[in-house]
Amino acid sequence: MNQTNVNNLIKQAEELEKQLLEDKKKLTELRRQIPDEEIKDYSFNSINGTTINLSELFGDNNDLIVIHNMGKSCPYCTLWADGFNGLVHHLENRASFVVISPDEPEVQKEFSDSRGWKFKMLSGHKNNFAADMGYNPKEGDYRPGVSAFYKTDEGKIYRSGTASLGPGDDFCSVWPMFDLLKDGVNKWSPKYKY
Repeated sequence: MNQTNVNNLIKQAEELEKQLLEDKKKLTELRRQIPDEEIKDYSFNSINGTTINLSELFGDNNDLIVIHNMGKSCPYCTLWADGFNGLVHHLENRASFVVISPDEPEVQKEFSDSRGWKFKMLSGHKNNFAADMGYNPKEGDYRPGVSAFYKTDEGKIYRSGTASLGPGDDFCSVWPMFDLLKDGVNKWSPKYKY
């Protein structure tokens, strides 16, 4: 391929990248136009055996980020959670942060300890939270995602944003890095151990 063709491909890639960034801004604005949804105060089980309400997860913050994680059974969700481990301090500087999975608390504790996770984990094993948020539309069909919430001074809780998690999303850095490789992802999938 001659240099002119190479330069044209580079220019096209740069233009597409700019367009994607513009489209992401439009997506953010579109999401902000979706009316906030009032949410009830769900109860969760912690890995230390206590019960904690959604309203308590905010701590001193008005904002909360919840990761809807599929739990120990999913190596993809484990990959995302491993990545959040390095971001948790940055995230918690802006909003409270928690990972919720359908695993029972004992399973969560054992698994999170084995991974060295530093973030708060809760079990949604005995509530309808994931289903009500759209991440468990039918029994056994749990899907990963993220929801953002805010709490008013009166104590009302609203969901202000939501997005699905999956290969190629903006929440896990390995996918765009692999896209830069000669053969891309090349059938790679995450594993618990390498």
